[in-house]
This record gives sequence, C-alpha cells and structure tokens, in this order.
Amino acid sequence: MAPNSKLAKTRNIGIIAHIDAGKTTVSERILYYTGRVHKMGEVHDGTATMDWMLEEKERGITITSAVTSVTWHGHNVNIIDTPGHVDFTIEVERSLRVLDGAVGVFCAVGGVEPQSETVWHQADQYKVPKIAFVNKMDRIGADFHRVVKMITDRLGATPLILQVPLGCEETFTGVIDLVKMQAIIWEDDGLGAQFQELPIPKDLMDEASSYREQLLETLAETDDAVMNKYLAEQDLEPHELKRAIRKAAVELQGVPVLCGAALRNKGIQPLLDAIVDYLPSPAEVEAVVGHEPSSGLEDTRPSTSKAPFSALAFKVQMDQGRKLTYVRVYSGTVKVGDTVYNPGRNAKEKLARLLRMHSNKRERIEQASAGDIVAVMGLKLTTTGDTLCAEDHPILLEPIRFNEPVITMAIEPKGIQDQDKLMDALAKLADEDPTFKFRIDEETGQTVISGMGELHLEIVVNRLKREFYVETNKGKPQVVYRETISKTLVHEEIFHKELAGQEHFAGLTIEISPLPRGSGNRIVERCDNLNLTEEFLKSIEEGLEEAASTGVLMGYPVIDVETVIAGVKIHEVHSNALAFRVAASMAFRNACESAKPILLEPIMKVEILVPEEFMGEAIGDLNARQGKIEQITSKGPVQVLTAGVPLSKMFGYSTALRSVSQGRGTFTMQFSHYDKL
Repeated sequence: MAPNSKLAKTRNIGIIAHIDAGKTTVSERILYYTGRVHKMGEVHDGTATMDWMLEEKERGITITSAVTSVTWHGHNVNIIDTPGHVDFTIEVERSLRVLDGAVGVFCAVGGVEPQSETVWHQADQYKVPKIAFVNKMDRIGADFHRVVKMITDRLGATPLILQVPLGCEETFTGVIDLVKMQAIIWEDDGLGAQFQELPIPKDLMDEASSYREQLLETLAETDDAVMNKYLAEQDLEPHELKRAIRKAAVELQGVPVLCGAALRNKGIQPLLDAIVDYLPSPAEVEAVVGHEPSSGLEDTRPSTSKAPFSALAFKVQMDQGRKLTYVRVYSGTVKVGDTVYNPGRNAKEKLARLLRMHSNKRERIEQASAGDIVAVMGLKLTTTGDTLCAEDHPILLEPIRFNEPVITMAIEPKGIQDQDKLMDALAKLADEDPTFKFRIDEETGQTVISGMGELHLEIVVNRLKREFYVETNKGKPQVVYRETISKTLVHEEIFHKELAGQEHFAGLTIEISPLPRGSGNRIVERCDNLNLTEEFLKSIEEGLEEAASTGVLMGYPVIDVETVIAGVKIHEVHSNALAFRVAASMAFRNACESAKPILLEPIMKVEILVPEEFMGEAIGDLNARQGKIEQITSKGPVQVLTAGVPLSKMFGYSTALRSVSQGRGTFTMQFSHYDKL
C-alpha cells in the first residue's frame, strides 16, 4: 500500500454488464447500505437514483453513465454505473478508460450474455482488474455453477470462487463465505441491512471444503506464500488468503466471484467488502502513460498528489444549458480558480467550479487530487478524451477510442423558425456524445443525424423535444445516387439564337466516353481551331461542369466521364462567352441522353464481427442484401467478414444482425465506391 492513506483508501470502480443483469439495482443497494440514500430506488418503478434521465426512468434502462461516491469502512469508493445496451457502449468504453477496477454483474439465469462479453473484453483492453457478482440467485432457473463455467469458457477468465450460494431460487437465504468458512444469512426484514455470520450447516460442509480446496489450488499457482503453506498442509488465516486474492485480482491473474440477489437485498455488503479488499487503489495501478507534446517522447505520471497535475476529461454533459465536464485526476492537485493547460488544443482553461457528483446532484469542493473523479464547470474548449495538465509539465494522455456511427436518419424542425434552435441543440448533443454526429447534406439540403443504432437516434429525437423544446419530423434517410454513361459518343451542337435583341452563335463538337469507377470527371482540349480564345475555352469548361452536376435520368450528379473538346465553330461577330457556355451545357446533356446513361448506387465497405457459430446466418443475410463477401478472417473465437453491400440494403441492418447472432455480432461500415444499380 502507498504511504498516502487517502489514496490507499480510494477505489474507482465501474459496474458493467449486459442489459437487465441488475447493474443499477446493485448500485442502488450500495448507495443504501453505505448511507448515501435513505430509501432504495427501483428501476422498475422509475425511482432509481442512478437512472435520473426521463428517458431512463421510462424505459427502465441506463443510457448515460452516472457517477457517485460513497464511503465504506473508511474507504472512499467512486462508482460509475454504466449502460448495458449495445447502442451505448461508448459510455462503457469511456468509463473503463478512467477506472481502476470493475464489478461485472451476471444474471444467474442468463449467465454471460453478449453485451457482458463485449464490455468484459473492453475492460481487458484497458487492463482493468475485475470482480464478478452473480446476481438474481432467487430467480427460477438460477444456476451459479453454470455461470462460473461460462465465465471461464466465454470470457477466458480464471474464477476465484469466494462464495457459494446457500439454497437456490426461492430457498436462497444467503452465502457460504469460503475465505472465513462461515455462512452469512440475511434476515427477511425486507431491507437486508441485518445479517448473521453462522457456522456452515453440516450437510454443506463437504461441498464448502471442496470449493475452498479449489480456491487454494488456484491461488497456489500465483502466490508462493500460499503454495508453501498449502503443500505443508498448514491452515491459512483469512488475512493471508485475502492478501493472495487481492494480488491475483490486481495482477489480472484471477477474478473473485461472489453471488447474491440485489432485488431481495442479499449479498451486497460482502460485495462492498470485496471491492475494498480486492480491487486496487489508484496508487496500486501502473503510472499513467502519455507523451510529451513537443518532443513526442513517452512520459508517465505516478499516482500521487505530489506529482505535476494531469487529468483526462472522459465525459461532457449539458446541465440546464451549462457544460459539465467529468474528469479523472491521475496526478497532482488542482484548486478552484486554477488555470490548467489543454495540450491537445493548445489552450488554457480556467476551473470555475469543482463538484463531487452524486448521480445528477452535486456538492461543491475546493480542490481535487490524484485518484479523484470530479465534475468541472468553466471548461469552454475541452471535450471527451482531452488531457488537462500543468502548463510547465505538459503531457498528452492516450485519448479514448470511439466507434464511427453506423446508421443515419434525416430530420427537420416542425416549425421553420426552429431551424437555428435545432442546429444549436444538435451541436450540444454531439458535444456530449462522440458517437453522435450530424451534418447538412449539400445535395439534398437535409439535416442528417448519425448514431450507433436505431434506439440511439430515437433517444436523440426525444431529447430534442424534452430538453431543447424542438419538435421534429424524422424520415428515412435518402440514398444519394449518381449517374454515368456506358458508351462512347461524338456529338455536335450548334447554338444560334437572338437574345435581348442580340444574336448569339457557337458551334461545338465533343466526344464523351465512360471512365473506370472512381476516376471522377475529366475535360480534355484537343481542338485545332486557332481562333479558340482562353475566354471561350473557360466558358466551355464551365458549361460542361454545370451540365454534369445534374444528370439526364433522375437529376443526380454525373461522374466518371471524359469529355474531349474536339472542335469549335466561331462567328467573328456573333460568337461570345455566353453562347459557348450554353452550347457546352446543351452538348453534354444531349450527348449523355444518347450514350446509354445508367444509375450508380453507393456501395459500403462493411466489416462484421460475429462468433463462429453464427457465421452461416450472417453470410446468408448478407447474400440476401446483395452483398459481395471479399474476405473472411479469424480473430480467436470471432470471425471477421469484410463485404461490399449497397447502402440502400443496409437500413435496419443493426437489428437484423443482432437477431441472427443472438445479439453477439457487431459491425462498422464506411463508404467504398459507386457501382451500377
């Protein structure tokens, strides 16, 4: 343990899991037993403290990660309750980036579900030590040992079973603690605050001894002191066992497994003990790594308040129109009113207020130091993933990775007067959420919003109405096609007209021919008429470009065409720049009409990650969407399919992929090229 007792007694943990495993219910019980709230909130009643957004209360799901801090046995525990729905994995990603430990909650019936797999692997990427809590032991069909087997098989983790359930389904009354070798039984007073530690019932003693033996065997592999005592058949004291379990958890050698039923208020106090006993303090995790902005050389910051200040902004939230930035302080100390440096934007920022958050309530504090997770007011430029540091000791920490949006939708305000209000609201939402983007399509003039899934965009539209008072109409996004020609053709155009009492004359011969996909348009001058001036040539080129912006089939832009200016006819009095511009435009349009014009559609490059057992279904679905599979590669138990698929066939794909892969498939897509419709 570090000598700094405040740091040693701090835990920064996240609660991660699949949707509906009971993360928020576990968080609510933690708040109640630590005295943070005096009444337990329930997700199904819409009264959960950590689900404070209206959208969350109505849907009974977590959308945005909420931060709170509690105290337990003299330790300060900062907790982030994260969403479980796949559309909001960014919330989990950015929370895990700044946490030192995580509690993975698993449903005793569902076991390791798809999204818990995704978030667990995200935690592995950031080398975050974890505890597993098998929840819902009181549910019909609960099976603790099956879940432990799934943790081994699906997550590749080494479980350290510290508790086994006492009873199951409606007979679940408590747990057997294998560290202290005692039974913990909760009294049915409805609140679960009272429990008794009793001797293990005789009929369960053999089973408990066998599980303890397994625990000692697993620990002996990672800890020499345990191995020596185990081989000498000496008894291990609880404190010796706890030290070995902590070492295994912090070094990512094992995952302590506990169980309970959060809704029935059973199993939460031992979980809190385990968080304090087995998850690392900020002082025990490796020093954060970044690089020196000017030289690019690697640099580190140890987790102490004596080191130069460094912090990472991991979340931005609009609160009653004001910007709240959540930061994790990695080193040093910072006070209200201090000026800090943002090296990524080369800007100085002033900290107007520091706040300790409890869900959406706040408490003002005067300073924050290494290991703290706080919210800051007054940061104008800083956004998600930015580093804040001391100007005289600059460091750039590794930013947070974001997935690109995969689904788009057109949107417009119901009242034309709300257009500016809509743009302002979308800019604020995009500031909050890096996976949400919006743009104005130059070709259709539509405002197009993009996000991680249909639920994601639905929630954005609802928030526009509730928080920003902008009513919108939403449509299916329009695919913008292109046009081209499929044969070479020579065309002559004579333009001879009287306009506003003045005669205009121009003659032009052009040859148009198709080019390979992706070549763009080309204009080539091969005219041997010496009277063709620079001015006339420029007008011809302008006329050709103008005509190419709207095609002859459906008015979409024409691409991949070479136009050769082969000859001109010039009248010494009546020829002028306007006449040549009009002649060029008519020549191009008329030539295209005769050169077998065709429509082109956008083809997307789609990369799909799917477990091997669902590969057949995923390929079948792609074939039905006229997709062409280009490559199949293997990443451990997951297969990666790369394919080219028409954009028009990709609407609703996120839902379809989830249904063919039991929610375990994910995909990304980006524009590849245009091809014949």
